[in-house]
Amino acid sequence: MKGGVGKTTVTLGLASAAANAGESALVVDLDPQGNASMGCAVEQAPFTSGDVLADARPGVAAQAIVPSGWGPAVGVIVADRALEHRNLREGDHSELRLRTSLATLDRQWSIIVIDCPPSLGELTRNALMAADAVVVVTEPGYFALRGAQQAVDAVSVIRSGGNPLLREPLIVVNRARTTVADHRSRISELRAAYPHLVWGTEIPERNAVAQSEGAGIPIHQWDSPAGRELAGIFDALLTDLRYPFGQAHRQRPIPRFT
Repeated sequence: MKGGVGKTTVTLGLASAAANAGESALVVDLDPQGNASMGCAVEQAPFTSGDVLADARPGVAAQAIVPSGWGPAVGVIVADRALEHRNLREGDHSELRLRTSLATLDRQWSIIVIDCPPSLGELTRNALMAADAVVVVTEPGYFALRGAQQAVDAVSVIRSGGNPLLREPLIVVNRARTTVADHRSRISELRAAYPHLVWGTEIPERNAVAQSEGAGIPIHQWDSPAGRELAGIFDALLTDLRYPFGQAHRQRPIPRFT
């Protein structure tokens, strides 16, 4: 429900972790701001995620995929401003458009990572209906607990009403400064409210994030101590999303994250 908390940062970090491990990753940008597209060094494409949702035929998403500037391992379905018009319900089952469009892509990509806008509208509903796992990204601020609660409730509705395979959300605290007393207090508040949902590691606030995104470079290629620190964190996050609770479900990878 809040912009600027780092949803795109986490999206790009997960895609970077997959590519660094030698896997193929598809980034689906559902945010009209298009920051994930720009972070992957893609600004324009013949077709956008808005076009994909408008058509919504099985497998049509394949026609909108373009190579990223990160190399052939990462593909992108870009967003544009017109995508804003898709954030309202458009008839029966409009929340299934993305899932239908991605239906035949799982074998082509090791993972699909979906970046959502800061709302619980139809775009985010499409992402949740298509996903297997969901990350709720929050900052350790005053509104963190309320925002996390709204997102957790929204996931619960989707799990009970249309996508029973969607797991409980993982709450990730981003831009944490543990030397700041208020941040420590807000993180403790979140952990007390959701002891089984908040991820064990906070993502620290580092300039390397903005620097790598501005340069269109994956965080795993940003050669600095902070870049290497963040790369390790995103490696761990990707592993924990795929194999929750430390279980070695190595034979059943999770292909889509939002």
